[in-house]
Amino acid sequence: MYFLIKATLRTLVLPPAGPLILAIAGAWLLRRRPRLGGFLLAFGLASLWLLSLPIVADAVTRLAERCPPLDLSKPTGAQAIVILAGGGQRMFAPEFQGPEADYQLLERLSYGAYVARTTGLPVLVSGTPNETTAMRVTLARDFGVSTRWIEGESRDTYENARFSAVLLRTTGIKRIILITSSTHLYRAAQEYREAGFDVVPAPAGVWAPREDRVFRWLPQPDPLLRSHLALYELIGEPMRRLQAALGVRERFDRKAAGGTVN
Repeated sequence: MYFLIKATLRTLVLPPAGPLILAIAGAWLLRRRPRLGGFLLAFGLASLWLLSLPIVADAVTRLAERCPPLDLSKPTGAQAIVILAGGGQRMFAPEFQGPEADYQLLERLSYGAYVARTTGLPVLVSGTPNETTAMRVTLARDFGVSTRWIEGESRDTYENARFSAVLLRTTGIKRIILITSSTHLYRAAQEYREAGFDVVPAPAGVWAPREDRVFRWLPQPDPLLRSHLALYELIGEPMRRLQAALGVRERFDRKAAGGTVN
């Protein structure tokens, strides 16, 4: 229930749902309280428009990115690579006749495969059962990279870190290269450090110029998604600290604590 509530709140608060809910509430209030209704309607529609602009999405993304790109020309001292799930997957892609990672997850896997081939380090993938199946198959089929460990029981970043630690604890691996999206990496690195790892951050999808000058000022679907992800991380790190201080997540820590959550 905890994870369902968390996912539902994320969907309702962040764009596009959050601004749309404000706009709908404003339209409903227009007759009863015209000033408040007009403000909510205008604010909801304006924020949705702005967050769909590439120039705004770029600014929010760069604000959420806190880890520089990994320089593979320098030794990392790492013993393994950990690639985090996220971004979706298809369990049966007709064109592949099998599982396939969607493009956000594929971005992480593409970079993870590059790092694995460059360093020669073994790979662990972490996520839900469906996510890790798609990750393992995609890495092998599309990039020729094998997966040494599969952690397929985690439902969020906290569990990614704790369950990865359980899996790697007996191998003596302490220093890892952690790969996930650039906006997600700072929060993920904190979770893995708290789980006992020495983390070398390796962000995927680091911000880079995309659109021409004219199109940077026109609303598009992809910038709205980037704004959604960046805003989630800007909110997510303070929430992570709050939950850690309150011990909320430990109550749902099934595997790392050796128990089961009903």
